[in-house]
Amino acid sequence: MKILVTGGAGFIGSAVVRHAIAAGHSVVNVDALTYAACLDNVKSVADNENYVFYHASICDRAAMDRILIETQPDAIMHLAAESHVDRSIDGPGAFVETNITGTYTLLEAARAYWTGQGKPENFRFHHISTDEVYGSLGPTGMFTEDTPYDPRSPYSASKAASDHLVRAWAETYGLPVVLTNCSNNYGPYHFPEKLVPVVILNALAGKDIPVYGKGENIRDWLYVEDHADALLTVLGKGQVGRSYNIGGENEAKNIDLVRMICAHLDAMRPKDRPYADQITFVTDRPGHDMRYAIDPTRIRDELGWRPSVTLEEGLEKTVRWYLDNEDWWRALQARDGVGVRLGNRQDTRVSLAFKQTLALRKDQM
Repeated sequence: MKILVTGGAGFIGSAVVRHAIAAGHSVVNVDALTYAACLDNVKSVADNENYVFYHASICDRAAMDRILIETQPDAIMHLAAESHVDRSIDGPGAFVETNITGTYTLLEAARAYWTGQGKPENFRFHHISTDEVYGSLGPTGMFTEDTPYDPRSPYSASKAASDHLVRAWAETYGLPVVLTNCSNNYGPYHFPEKLVPVVILNALAGKDIPVYGKGENIRDWLYVEDHADALLTVLGKGQVGRSYNIGGENEAKNIDLVRMICAHLDAMRPKDRPYADQITFVTDRPGHDMRYAIDPTRIRDELGWRPSVTLEEGLEKTVRWYLDNEDWWRALQARDGVGVRLGNRQDTRVSLAFKQTLALRKDQM
């Protein structure tokens, strides 16, 4: 297939691009190259004859129309998104613009292209989403594809809205779509603002390793290379109009995950004291969901897919990758938000913005 991948210079998107090229597909990578994107993520395939890159935003309808006509893809895998919960607390507008308006724009461009091609039956629009749209679980239970949506953050609400748009375009216009909702990803090329890379890089720098609250929040961890494999499986074998939950079958408390990472660092790059001594508990972020857990029965039974990497194996691979690729993450250290606590000053920022608006109005009177 020829696959158009949005957000293909990001963390998960680049893994999809690399896997798709390795599987013999042609890839059109469309990315706006915002703060979390990095073309080095796809450097290994950049010279491949089956790969082409377009610097464009999914919010730009004219660009999307032009790229679709020029490249004539058989499928679209939509991964472009704002994805950091903490950033969504501080600045929700960007999440509404990219995740909702951008998805709408891409859907309309895809519909026009699909219609113009005579509505080919083999065309697919694959929308990639998150388990965070389901809200928070208690000590028991798992998210299934039929779990009611209950988003709790600006990020998850914007992704829930995008999911609803995709389903609406399928029902209203007949656009052939598949959807996936995944658990927490980790692995190589993870932008250094999320938990796993923050732990690794702060540990190496001798800084405090921040853990929200008491570290009791539980997540299901999915190795990014496994996720990319699952996404291509759904694209090729998934039933049109159906959604599939993708999980790593690896639940862990945040504090236990952090200690596992520290133990791997102790083994691979030992120093005079355990890295776990740097763990520091910090004020929890607002609306922090307690637990996510994926029931992967559908993708396992219908498509025959299961994760191949355990959490212990995946963390070892990830720590090793960061130790071996210092040039990659060093180049990102100066980017906006890296190494800065986000998502805990939203009331102060809103109050300041309100006061600035009042002052401006007074000056204009």
